[in-house]
Order: sequence, then C-alpha cells, then structure tokens
Amino acid sequence: MSKTRQDTATTTGRSRTRNTSLLAHGENMIWLTGGALAICIVMIVGLLALVVYQGATTFWPQPLVSVELVDGQVRMGEITRRETYRIDRAFVESLPDGEREGARKLLDANGVGEARRRLFRTGNFDVTNTHFHWVSDFSVREEWRAEWAVLIERRAWGRFYGIPDEFLIDGNPVASSPGEIWEYVTRYQPEVAERFERRYKLQKYDFGRIHSQVEGARLDLKKAEMQYGGESAEFRAARDRFERRIASVEKRKEDLSREIYLLDAENGRYQVTMKTAGGDLAVIPLADIVRAYPANRLSLARKSGIYLSRWWEFLTADPREANSEGGVWPAIVGTIIMTLMMSLAVVPFGVLAALYLREYARKGPVVSAVRIAVNNLAGVPSIVFGVFGLGFFCYMMGTSVDELFFATKLPNPTFGKGGVLWASLTLALLTLPVVVVSTEEALAAVPGSMREGSYACGASKWQTIRRIVLPRAMPGIMTGFILAMARGAGEVAPLMLVGAVKLAPDLPLDGIFPFLHPERSFMHLGFHIYDVGFQSQNSEAAKPMVYTTTLLLISIVAVLNLSSVWVRTRLRRKFVRSKF
Repeated sequence: MSKTRQDTATTTGRSRTRNTSLLAHGENMIWLTGGALAICIVMIVGLLALVVYQGATTFWPQPLVSVELVDGQVRMGEITRRETYRIDRAFVESLPDGEREGARKLLDANGVGEARRRLFRTGNFDVTNTHFHWVSDFSVREEWRAEWAVLIERRAWGRFYGIPDEFLIDGNPVASSPGEIWEYVTRYQPEVAERFERRYKLQKYDFGRIHSQVEGARLDLKKAEMQYGGESAEFRAARDRFERRIASVEKRKEDLSREIYLLDAENGRYQVTMKTAGGDLAVIPLADIVRAYPANRLSLARKSGIYLSRWWEFLTADPREANSEGGVWPAIVGTIIMTLMMSLAVVPFGVLAALYLREYARKGPVVSAVRIAVNNLAGVPSIVFGVFGLGFFCYMMGTSVDELFFATKLPNPTFGKGGVLWASLTLALLTLPVVVVSTEEALAAVPGSMREGSYACGASKWQTIRRIVLPRAMPGIMTGFILAMARGAGEVAPLMLVGAVKLAPDLPLDGIFPFLHPERSFMHLGFHIYDVGFQSQNSEAAKPMVYTTTLLLISIVAVLNLSSVWVRTRLRRKFVRSKF
C-alpha cells in the first residue's frame, strides 16, 4: 500500500512539474535580460570596432593606381572606396559610345544588372578643381601602377599625385629622370623642412611675443591716460616708456623680418616639377612639401615609417587645409584643459549640495522640490545650457569682469566672449545633476551604525561627516565624477556657443605668464569632428579624419576615466575593511 502511495505521489509531482509554466520559474526573464545584455554588448563592441578599424587604418599608405578610360582620359590616385550599383537599359543608353558596349554586357535577361565602381582620390585640386573621381569598371580600358608615381602632401591645396619631371635649383634643371629627381628630393627636403620649421617658430612665437609686448605697452599708456588725463606728468612718463619700448621692438622686428626673408630665399631655390596623369606640369616648391614618397616602391618597413610619422604629425602638429589635414594638437590641449576645469568646478559644488540635501536639510516640500528640480535638470537639452552660458557667463559676468578689470582693452572684450572658462562652467552646470544624484546615493549607502558609533564616541556632526561618511562614500562620489567627466568631454552643442572655435592660434595653456589663459577660445575634439565631418569643403577626404579624431577622443576619455577608476578602486580597498 505504501509503495502504491509513493508511486502515486511521484507521478503527481512529475505531472505538476510538467504542467508548471515557464513564467513561474522565471526562465523566460533570464533569456530576455541576457538577450538584452548581449544586444547591448554587440552594439557597443561593433561601434568601437568600426571606429578602431577605420581610425587605425587612416594613415596607412596606399598604392597609386593609374587607369586609362575608354574615352582616352587617364586617372591616377588612391582607391578610397568600392561599391556595387544597379544599372538598367535607360542608364546604359545614356552613356557615351565608348562606355556603352561594356555596360551592355552587364545587363541580364531582365534588362537590369550590377556594375562595380571605385572612388579614386586624384588630388591635384589646383589643377583639376576636384579631389575625387568615380571610375566604373566597364569604362576602364587599361589599368597599371606606375613605378615612379609620387604622392606629395602639401601645406596648401591638399595632396598632389604625379610623376617627377625635373628638379630645379635657382630655376635651372639639374635632374630629369625620376630616379635622379628623387635623390635630389630626399637630399634637400630635410634641410628645407628644418628651415621652414624655424621660420614658422619665428613667425609664431617671436613675433607673437613682440606683439604681446607692444599691446602691453599700449594698454599701459591708455591706462595712464584714463587715470591721470592726457596732460598729466604720469601720462607723459608712460608715453616715454611706450616710445622706448616701440623703438626697441621695431629693431627686433627688423632683425626677425630679415632672418625670415633669408630663410624664404634659401628655401625658394629648390623646386620640383611634376607631371600629372593628364599630362599637365606643376612646379612645387620643396618648402610646400610636408611629406613625399613613391607610393608604388615602398617596402613594408618604409610604409610603417610613413604610418608612424603621420600619427606623430596628427598628435603634435597644428591643423591645415581647413582641419582636413595636419594634426589636432590644439584640440587635444583644449579638450583636456576644458574637461579638467569642468571637473574642478562641478565636483566641489555637487558634493556640497548633496551633503546639505542628505545630511543637513530637513525633509519637506522645499527639499523635495529641489530634488525634483535637480532630476529634471538632467533632462534639459544641452543646447539650452549653451544659450544660458552665452547669456549669463559671457554677456553678463564676462562684461562685468571686463568693466572692472580690463577697461583699458574695451571695446575689445576679454572675458565678455566665449572662452575655456565659460565653457567649463557651462558644462559644469550640465553635469551637476549627475554628481549630485550619485553623491546622494553614496551618502545614503553609508550604514547608519557608523554615524551612531561616531556620535557615541563624542564626535560632532561635521567630524562624523568628514571622518566617517565622506571617506566611505568617496567611491560613489568618484563614480559620479567619472560619469560627469565622460559626458562633459563629449558634449559639442554648448561649446559651439561659449568658446569652441574652428581654429585657435593661441592655446589656453602656454609658456607665457600666467601660463593658463581662461579667457581664450579653444579647439575641442568633439567640435573638430563636427567641423570636419559636416563643414569641410572636401567631405570625402575628411571622412577618414572623422574616424581618427573619434578614436582619439574615445582614447582620451578612456584614459581620464581609467585614472579615476584607479583612484576609486584604491579608496574602496582602503575603507572596505572598516564597514560594520
């Protein structure tokens, strides 16, 4: 009888197990949440993989391909893109006679076919007025790679593709074969580049210091006139000092101008004549060449050297060609300075506000309204913060600062315009809710027993907060700091109104006292990406730079975040044993 009951119970249990819905066990939610996580990871990894691949391969030198079209035209350049497109009979009949026969072979029985085409970056904009050409496969009669096809990266007008024709010294040809011409180029190019770099430093730094001295003397003279009047003895003394300063400066300017003239004259002696694929000749001064190489004669080691030199230029040089060529050093400096200044502004105020709301303020409608306002502030569009920063910081506070401390410079504004200081404060307001909310959560996570133990030992409220609560809440506070820094570093819309510019000749941080210049406009990597991607005259050539700059911005934000995470981890290890 007991055996029968046991079998019956076993059968009943199996029946109940079979009839139980999966919803009761939660297995479907496990699959749902796990699938959502997998989708998120795939999207993030896919985006990062695309950026890393496109950004890392931008500077790798490509071969130069020459093609002769059926109409007799010759194109030479780098292949930047390949794609397939559909053609029909109407399209084929609209083609020129030479291309029509080749296109007809691609049509299938239904009268619709697929054709392939390649985008050639042909450069030579000063000769052809275009940078790129699409070439369909059915329009190509012959294709080859010229041995002495040379790519020249110029300081102006973009890249040049051609075959060396002559090397000129003082206007006289000294070599006419490509091999000999290239020997002369490799011999003289380094010293020409060194002279050009010296000229650039003289023009930028030495003349810059001279103009700064002249401007300082002029402002001192104007200040004396405003304070003492134009007929006072103080004004006459200031005028004498101004005239002496101008006299010494003029002598220095003459010396610098003479030195620059001699450098230009020496560099102007060396030129190379290039023949384009279409047969046109162009004379290129060696001083205008940033980099040149025979693209189809490069070994792997030489390609790697060019790749690394392009990266070095990208990280350390100033931009050129409307930001589509050259480097992004000013944008790197501007991004880091702005992010650090924003962090120094937002963290103290955010932590103090959260401390008051959590530790001191009494619960009530006012505190609840403040918390709701802070949470709602996180949903305000960033461009609204930019408009507020422009009106409040730049026009109100900046104008007041100029009237109080920089009256001699008016009507030219000093702080009454966009600058790195106002941009940092604007983004500090933008990220303030993140810091406040995360700090409040971190303070609330500190066990109440710790507070009670501190009070029992005779500590005051502030001593308890400073020695017990804040140290143990610091990892959570650092989390808010990391989130705020990551968001602020990538914002663009507010910066367009409060200080970020397309090109900033003077960095906010330099070697001139007071070293940090918060009133200056600055370049930003996020704004640089927007400008290159959407405002560039040559969008196709700028597209690789968009990926490369994006990769650089992500790397900088990652380095800043990892540094903060390292600090947070050390703080967490320090205080984890003290919890009870």
